[in-house]
Amino acid sequence: MEVVYEDNHIIIVNKQSGEIVQGDKTGDRPLSDIVKDYIKEKYQKPGAVFLGVVHRLDRPVSGLVVFARTSKALTRLNKMFAEGQVHKTYWAIVERGEKPEVRGEWRTLENWIVRNEQQNKSYAYDHEVPRSKHALLRYRTIGVGERYDLVEVQLMTGRHHQIRCQLSTVGCPIKGDLKYGAKRSNPDGSISLNAHRIEFIHPVSKEKICLESPLPDDNLWQSLKKMVK
Repeated sequence: MEVVYEDNHIIIVNKQSGEIVQGDKTGDRPLSDIVKDYIKEKYQKPGAVFLGVVHRLDRPVSGLVVFARTSKALTRLNKMFAEGQVHKTYWAIVERGEKPEVRGEWRTLENWIVRNEQQNKSYAYDHEVPRSKHALLRYRTIGVGERYDLVEVQLMTGRHHQIRCQLSTVGCPIKGDLKYGAKRSNPDGSISLNAHRIEFIHPVSKEKICLESPLPDDNLWQSLKKMVK
């Protein structure tokens, strides 16, 4: 486990692809339990350790995850996330569409997304349909490779599989994401999506927090990163 930031009220860790943030039906040990054990051991805390799960990342996604170490921080962070006061920027390696994007130019995607819980998959429509939720993001190409591009994504709404679903609608599925149209899987089962940057005002100290995650240590991520200006 890689801790990126910690203080008395919050702890931010760099999640690896394959880890789950919170316990689920698989029974696999979640990242939240690993963080609790880290806190318990480092600070020699007796008894149960409090840790609040503020948000989640999909299992095959890597990047920054924020946890609350106090109930005060949890309540305030929940409110901040709900009101859009926490700004998250994602990087994704995508298959190149038929019409390559202009490098550096922001493009907005607006859809209405319906979640199919049985399939654990979301479907995007260009108009409102029953049970749909409005989904809005913007993205730009920041690195161009031989077969794949590196894009930066900013979410304006937070819907189930939103980035994965919306990018696939414009012919740019995320590398390794078979569920949303990628041609092949990644060897480690990951998808090439990283919660790369997070910015917010600390819920207690009121200081500005701005952090970036280390990118996955593979050749494609590292070569595309070098192209970012």
